[in-house]
Amino acid sequence: MPWAGRLWFVTYVAHTDRSGGGTGLFTVDDDFQLTKHPASVVGTYANRLIHKESDQLFIGPHAIDIGGNVRTIEALVGVRLTATCRHLDDEAGKVYFVGMEGEFFEVDVQTLEVKQLYDLCVELGVPGVPHFKDAYTRHGRVVVVNNSYFEDDFPTGESQGRLAEWDGTTWRVLAKTQFNTLGSANGMGPALYAVGQDRASALFHVFLPETGWKVYRLPKSTHTQDHAYTTEWPRIREVESERLLMDASGMFYELPPLTYANSVWGIRPIASHLRIVGDFCSWNGLLVMAGDQTTPIHDANPVAGQPQANLWFGKTDDLWQWGKPQGWGGPWWETEVEAGRPSDPYLMTGFEHKCLHLTHNSDSAVEFTLEVDFQGTGQWRRYRTITVEPHGYESYTFPTGFSVHWIRLIPSTSCEATAQLLYT
Repeated sequence: MPWAGRLWFVTYVAHTDRSGGGTGLFTVDDDFQLTKHPASVVGTYANRLIHKESDQLFIGPHAIDIGGNVRTIEALVGVRLTATCRHLDDEAGKVYFVGMEGEFFEVDVQTLEVKQLYDLCVELGVPGVPHFKDAYTRHGRVVVVNNSYFEDDFPTGESQGRLAEWDGTTWRVLAKTQFNTLGSANGMGPALYAVGQDRASALFHVFLPETGWKVYRLPKSTHTQDHAYTTEWPRIREVESERLLMDASGMFYELPPLTYANSVWGIRPIASHLRIVGDFCSWNGLLVMAGDQTTPIHDANPVAGQPQANLWFGKTDDLWQWGKPQGWGGPWWETEVEAGRPSDPYLMTGFEHKCLHLTHNSDSAVEFTLEVDFQGTGQWRRYRTITVEPHGYESYTFPTGFSVHWIRLIPSTSCEATAQLLYT
């Protein structure tokens, strides 16, 4: 995070064992001189928030004023902190912190007094291994995400992952699958974005005050970032020229900060990639990315060190050279579908070649109507209908370069269906 005339960052050890050396709190000055701060502590931290009312940056367990003076919240040093977000009732005086194991704290921004409010594993019914990743406050709600997703979750289509919100009184679970990050263009557009995934595709949930939560789907560009422990960390951040940049399932996107007609369009795929980008920001006209390329997880790599791969400095426009956008996914994966009920919208813009694969388990033929939203405003138009024989399979290759904002499918018969699109 740029702050107090420097670039500040925290590195972390993967687990609560804080014996790792070389990690902690660092700064970079305008001459690219790296300094480890004397207040640095070793831990697992991936949170940051500028609290405008108190002129402080909260990053890791530290509170840093505009002069670069650092205070450390000692009660949080041993917590694997993953998010700091604004307070619902006392915006000027307090903030919330979230720990990876589901701890939900309230912290006084002046005294740094800490009070734990909730165990989110209990509140949200997470029975196994928690992996809370992010939190965001907007529109009178705190939204949190947990990305727990393991091998045994794949056959069920659900997991211990969560997308949930709190209105200051009651917690409400919105989805029980892996969610990784949250973001918004605060002060410019009203949309609050949540990114996750299930076995069918990447998930893109959008909250707008007029409509509530809306569900969209995006392609996955890799399966190497499905597991909870390898999904660290997708992000949505504002970069130069008031643009939002989104990293989701191995793909970078331009994400519009504004919404029109209570809908989202203009999501633009930039590049497929295999990097693990822990965070990114704009600083001194550059795009800065944190690398997390080497993370031993009790595997066969005995020489891997701590999960840091230094900082990458470049321009946002460099991303267009990383790898042509490609991916796969769709609205259904062995999903129980209802006759006449449309699927979730699925992104279909910015890819060159597109092929749809369809199958079902019905004893009778099923007609699948393909509808497209080429304006992006939710005005759907019939494109064509594909008939799949009983227990059959059909594919359809779209014309090269065919592109609309969103596509959805409507089945003629209730059945278990799979619809997957491959973009190359």
